[in-house]
Formats: sequence, C-alpha cells, structure tokens
Amino acid sequence: MKETLTGSWRVLGIAWKVDWRKTVTAIVLMMAGAVAAPLLAAFLGLMTNAVVDGRSGDAAWYGVTVAVLAIVTLSFGNFAHVAYFELAELAELDFVEDLMRLSNGSEGIEHHERSDYADMLTVLGPESRRFPNALQALFSTFGLILAVIFTAVLLARLNPLLLLLPVAAVPPLLAGRRAEKINDQARTDTAESTRIALNLFRLASSARYAGELRVFQMSGELRRRHAELWAATSRGLWRAGNKAALVRAGGQMVFGLAYMGAMILVIREAITGHHRVGDVVLVISLATQVNRQVAAAVSLLSDLQRMAGTLRRMDTVRELVAVSAALPVDRTPEERLTRGIELEGVDFSYPGTDTQVLSDVSLTLPAGATVAIVGENGAGKSTLVKLLCGLYRPSQGRILVDGTDLRRLPADQWRQRIAAGFQDFVRYELTAGRTVGLGDLPHLDDAPAVTAALGKAHADDVIAQLESGLDTQLGTSYTEGAELSGGQWQKLALGRALMRETPLLLVLDEPTSALDPEAEHHLFERYAAQARQVRETTGAITLFVSHRFSTVRMADLIVVVKDGRVVETGDHQTLIQGGGLYAELFELQALAYK
Repeated sequence: MKETLTGSWRVLGIAWKVDWRKTVTAIVLMMAGAVAAPLLAAFLGLMTNAVVDGRSGDAAWYGVTVAVLAIVTLSFGNFAHVAYFELAELAELDFVEDLMRLSNGSEGIEHHERSDYADMLTVLGPESRRFPNALQALFSTFGLILAVIFTAVLLARLNPLLLLLPVAAVPPLLAGRRAEKINDQARTDTAESTRIALNLFRLASSARYAGELRVFQMSGELRRRHAELWAATSRGLWRAGNKAALVRAGGQMVFGLAYMGAMILVIREAITGHHRVGDVVLVISLATQVNRQVAAAVSLLSDLQRMAGTLRRMDTVRELVAVSAALPVDRTPEERLTRGIELEGVDFSYPGTDTQVLSDVSLTLPAGATVAIVGENGAGKSTLVKLLCGLYRPSQGRILVDGTDLRRLPADQWRQRIAAGFQDFVRYELTAGRTVGLGDLPHLDDAPAVTAALGKAHADDVIAQLESGLDTQLGTSYTEGAELSGGQWQKLALGRALMRETPLLLVLDEPTSALDPEAEHHLFERYAAQARQVRETTGAITLFVSHRFSTVRMADLIVVVKDGRVVETGDHQTLIQGGGLYAELFELQALAYK
C-alpha cells in the first residue's frame, strides 16, 4: 500500500508540474460529480417522503434538486475528462522524455548490455501509455473518498449497523491489490519472451533484412518461433489473469453478502415502522452506490498500483544507468595533449558477468600518434575503444589523459573533444547535410563545414549523386526520401566523424567495413594527412581499428590484442621482424591477395 500511495503522490506531482491549473480543475470537477451521487440519493428519499405525505410543493423542489444533482453526476466527470486527458498526454510525453534521457543521456552505456535493463524497457514502453488511466484513477479517488464519507454519514443516520457496509468494501480492495500484484509479476516474468518476440517481428518485417531472409528461407522459422514465444507469453498472462480474477471474485462475494444483509435489515425495519418509505429508497440508492464505489475502488486501486509499479521500474532503470563517482569530477580537458593517454592495469567485465573482456591492459598512446588496434574478432578491440571514449568505465585500473584520471573529467566535456566513427554507425534519416552536420552540433547547418568534412571523408561523390545535394531527404521513412547503399551511408558517417576540427582523440572503429580495400587505403591516406594537421594543432591521437593490414601498416603505433590482453606493440616493421601474432596475421591476409 505504501508503494501505491507513494506512486499516487508522484503521479499527482507529475500532473501538477505539467499544468497545475488543469490539475486543480480536473480534481474539483471529479469531486463535485462524485459527491453529487450520495446527495442525489438523500434528496430522492426526501422527495419520496414528500410525495407519500402529499406535500407537492416540497416534492417539486426536491425533484428539481434531484434533477440538478443527476446532471452534475452525469456531466462533471465528462468535463473533467477534457482536462485530465490533455494532462495525461503531456504527462506521458514527460515520462517518455525522462526515459529517453535515462537510456541515452546517461554517462555510460554499460546498462545497454544488461538483460534486466532490456526487460524493464519492454514493460515500460507499453506502460507509459497508461497515464490517462492513472490520472483518471487518481482524480476519481479524490471524489470517491468524499463520496464514501457522505455515504457513511447518511447510512449512520439510519442505523449504525449500516456502517458495516462500507467496511465490507475492505476485502474487495485487498483482493484487488493482491490481484494486481499477480498480474504485475506476470508482466515481469513474461518480459523476456515478449522482448524476443518483438525483436523477431521487427526482423521479419524490416526491408533491411528481407533479402537474406528469403535466400535462407527463414520466414517460416521466424513465424514459428514468434508464435511459440507469444504463446508462452499469453499462457503466462492468461494463468495470472485467471488467478487474479478468482481473487477479485472472492473479495466481491464478501461485499455481496454484506449488501444482502443491509437490504434485509432496512426492509425489516421499514415493515416494523421504524423507517419510512423514503428511507428505504435512500438505503437502496446508497447501497447501489456503495456497490459501485467498491467496484470503482477496486478498479482505481488496480490502475494506481499498476502506475506505481511503472514508476518503481523507472526508479530501477535510474539506478541501473547511474554511474557512481569514485573520484571528484573536478578537472577539464586540456586544449592540447602533450603526453598522451595511458592505460594502467585496466580490466573490464560487462555488468552482470564475471567474464573479463579486457585483462591487465597497460598501454601508452603518445600524443600526436596514429595508433592502430588489431586482433581477431572478439579480442576486445571495440571495448578498448569505448573505454577510451568514456562509454565504459574500467572494472579495475585507470585511464590517464595527460596524467589526469579520465574519471575526473566531466563526461560531456571529454566527449566534446572526441571525434568518432563506429562500425555500428547510425543511419539518420535527415537531410544529407544534417546527417553529416550532427558530428558537430554548433555547425549542424554550416554548409561549408559539412562540405569540408565530406571532402576529408572522400564522400563528395555521394552528395553529387543526390538530386538536391545536401538538402536531399534521406531514408525510406519519407515518401520522397532517397535510399543509399551501405557504403554510401558509411561514407556519410565518416564525414560526420570528421566534422570536429580540433579533437584530442579521433576514433575510427572499423569505419570502412562497407568499402573495398582500395577505397579504404586511399581513405586512410587522407586520414593520415588529416591526423598530421590535427596533431600540430592539438596533439591529437588518431586511433583506428581495422582488419586490413595494408591500412594498419601506415600507423605510428600498432597495438595487437588477443583474448582481452595486449600481446604486442610497435610499428609495422618492428612487429614483422618480431615474428609474433601480428606477423602471422599479416602473412595470412597477404596470402589471400596472392
């Protein structure tokens, strides 16, 4: 119950923050509509007694009052709906933006590797759309509390024993709370199978994978697995739904027995002359309202519990993405690197696992150097790159930037001094110019800067083939959007990576995988020239990962990674003469071109 109350208070806080005027308006209207119902029953009883006594004038006035209260009861809730529906849309937007900030605005990205985080997002996505239900439940609860108080006072005036009728509402409330916990646990238990089924649906319905799915005739297999997963999810939710329904039915049965007892009590007293006909009408009306109040309370409690569970999950996500500050964040990046970047005894394991991806990595990347990282797939190259970008934090050891621990530099300031092109680049469906300009937001619409970056990336030919040049809309989400090949998208991503002119670290993680070897070689020759220019300005380190050794040999320093460890360092000639892993890999690749 504490979680439900806390969640309700937070929902009210969100509504108040969004628009306090609409919040007050909705609450007042809902309370007025709710209180009008028991008052209507009271005046209906008075009108009945007036009719029986032959007091036509009083009966007429009571009748008018009943009509007015009936209008209030029926209409004020609809007027409140107008206010809280708009509030709900704004509250949902606020919730989704908060989730986006937590997911992709956090300092690190380790949480994206966690299955429990993925399960949380699977549940939170649909639940974010329940704000209309939650706000209606919250505002209705305020009215319901007043209605219950008025109803109790009216019942107590007739017979104190009738106060047991509202008390009999407690079992249904407790049963409803228990039922919602059952459903909430079922949603958590089925989150993984739901998430996988949704992924299979996206895979089967995406144009990007359509060709391969047809060639390998995987359509039937995907549908089969999708059906199995949804069947498993449905079974879990169905069993929980049935169990919850039985629990609710048990609570309602308790109230049903109390309702019958109240009717028998009042009718018996009316027969013996202790109450008048109007009192019987009043109790019948109030008992009917209590029944509705109980049903409403169970439903409202369920909605409030569900939203409280959603906010609890949101808090869990907030905890998962939080990065604890082991050191004070009190330094700023220097304008120029003089010593370089050092890694001292760095270990790294993904959250929730004991397997080390990197182990005892000690390495110095000199200022101004062009550094290549090589190794077999899964050796830990990309993880090492992401550690240098501050996207992950070492499990052990430290990373020093000109002698300053990277953890003492504000993450946003460090990333402003990084330019990066990753192998899993994003295909931003914007205009071609903005797709590149995103690499340096202050120059998003700076056509000369974008053109210069495209030239450095050797991507001028992509723009030349587009009908409207930099202003061409990209992506199939738009009717007139231009679709590009994988290599063309990658060239634009490379241009985006080269937008910043004075980085301290330029990272290129398999940035040319969609290009042929000759195009990659020419591109890296231009990168090398760019690196020399940046080196003279900021002492920047150019770091790239590539499987093509014809490109790697141009680096000043080559770092060879195997099974999460640095096994060799040196320039091309030194490593060839050493006859180690690098020489072996170089020879194997050279044979492929003979």
